[in-house]
Amino acid sequence: MSISILCAVLFIGFAAALQSEPITQDQRMEWWRRSRFGLFIHWGLYAIPAGIWKGRSIPGIGEWIMYSAKIPVEEYRKLAKQFNPQKFDAKAWVELAKTAGMKYITITSKHHDGFALYGSKASSYNIVDATPFKRDPIRELAEECHKQGLKICFYYSQVQDWNEPGGYGNTWDFPVQGDFQKYLDEKVKPQLTELLTEYGPIGMIWFDTPYNITAEQAQSLKDLVRRLQPACIISGRLGGGVKTDYISTGDNVVPGSMIATDWEVPATLNDTWGFKVEDHSWKSPRQLTIILFDIVAKGGNYLLNVGPTAEGVIPAESVAILHKMGEWLSVNGESIYGTEASPFQREFSWGNLTRKGDKLYLGFYQWPAGEFYLEGLLTRVEKAWLLADPDQKGLAFQQTLDPSAGRPRLSLHLPQQGPDEAVSVVVLQLTGEPMVQQGLFQSGDGSVLLPGVLGKISRAGEEAQLNFGSRTGGSDGWLDPAIAIDWDFHLEKPGRYRVDIITMETGQHGDPAWVGGHTFEIHSAASLQGVIRADEREYSPRAHYWHRIHTHAGCLTYNRPGSQHLRLQPLSINPEQKPDGQPGFTFKEIILTPED
Repeated sequence: MSISILCAVLFIGFAAALQSEPITQDQRMEWWRRSRFGLFIHWGLYAIPAGIWKGRSIPGIGEWIMYSAKIPVEEYRKLAKQFNPQKFDAKAWVELAKTAGMKYITITSKHHDGFALYGSKASSYNIVDATPFKRDPIRELAEECHKQGLKICFYYSQVQDWNEPGGYGNTWDFPVQGDFQKYLDEKVKPQLTELLTEYGPIGMIWFDTPYNITAEQAQSLKDLVRRLQPACIISGRLGGGVKTDYISTGDNVVPGSMIATDWEVPATLNDTWGFKVEDHSWKSPRQLTIILFDIVAKGGNYLLNVGPTAEGVIPAESVAILHKMGEWLSVNGESIYGTEASPFQREFSWGNLTRKGDKLYLGFYQWPAGEFYLEGLLTRVEKAWLLADPDQKGLAFQQTLDPSAGRPRLSLHLPQQGPDEAVSVVVLQLTGEPMVQQGLFQSGDGSVLLPGVLGKISRAGEEAQLNFGSRTGGSDGWLDPAIAIDWDFHLEKPGRYRVDIITMETGQHGDPAWVGGHTFEIHSAASLQGVIRADEREYSPRAHYWHRIHTHAGCLTYNRPGSQHLRLQPLSINPEQKPDGQPGFTFKEIILTPED
């Protein structure tokens, strides 16, 4: 029996089982929540020009070259006659994903250029009918995923289709928008039906760029997926305000705080998604491993992209990066797969935590050689060890849990050097479920962190809202100077403290920018006034591109220990436009650092 026939038989049995008993949301999401790490693949005709058109380098991401260069449909379609990726090897691609520690693959079945990367009967503009290749790489990849135990998922551009007058986006060939509903009925729905009925069980349909789709139209696509494969996950970019199975963040955007639902970060290894020959902005395996751990510590998944060449080869740089990440996961995967978000609900300067049952995994982005303090853990620790240590040799520690002694504090005695250059992981075996003291307290190093996401936000005494889910956690859209943030915190050591206001760069990925010039007032032990300026730019290990900007706001002197209060109040917001057209104060946090 061939693999394709076997997959069809399995799918029929799979579908019959699903129809006999309704799928719950937890059942649908179970494999995805356990996986945490997936491979994104952007591949299509755009890999042929690879960012260059008629000898001219085209700005922007590679898979958007048709749009960026305003290439007429008639010219772009001719690329299909050149597309013959003889070096494509589905087995090798799936093996690479497995070696990298990834648990699912999401590939572009049809991107915005309208070209189908599989043998579609709904449109002859596909890799089987329109190219000399004549093979169906989607089928080969799906069969290999089923064989090797990975979930296969399909990206599908439901709104943008620059090849069709009814699709969204091509204004140079079709200056008047065609019949979008006709496009949905005659291309999108038939192609989704093909993908969901001819390739076996599909883990997810990854929709993108919803733009003009209505709620009714989006719901019809959701209903189609649910009817054909009830267990198939629907990504967060369907559109029309229709609820899907999880949130997809902005491209390369790692939120600075926990999100209390399922979510995923789609991200690149360099700047582009589809192959672009001039893009050599490769991120380091260390940076990407830190971002993986940080995303999982906040409860999310990481979907990391490769852009194969027109020959069907995944670039050597991508392969080397993924191999390095796989090496780390082969040792530290226990801290990633099947874990939950940190119970502390915040970031730490040293790194972050994941949690699995009665274990905590402390991921150190910077290794604190010697003594390390973790404040706020209320559950007793039985044992601590390095996850990379196969012998699980215990680390010395002391723990203070007596409420009368003040802040609960765990003191760990760490070796001088961490076991890994990316993220070194310490395991804490607890006596039960981790319980964490709520509130803001002074850290063991004497500093006090006041994150915006943990402050009380108000306007004229009434509760107000700010979004801290954008980019790396900087506030998105703080436009009103009447909004203030208040914090109550506990100080153990009185004295003089330097005040740093942290704001975040913003802008498009690959082109970060920052706007300062906002004026502010701080009220605490005394009052401080100043202007948000870039006194110091600090690389953020949590961000793909965006830096932390320090404004040294002055000093505050606290004469007594105990409960303290601090308020941050903008006096004015600089109206200068950010690159995305939105002005605002991209505040993230305040740090108090002892000067004595």
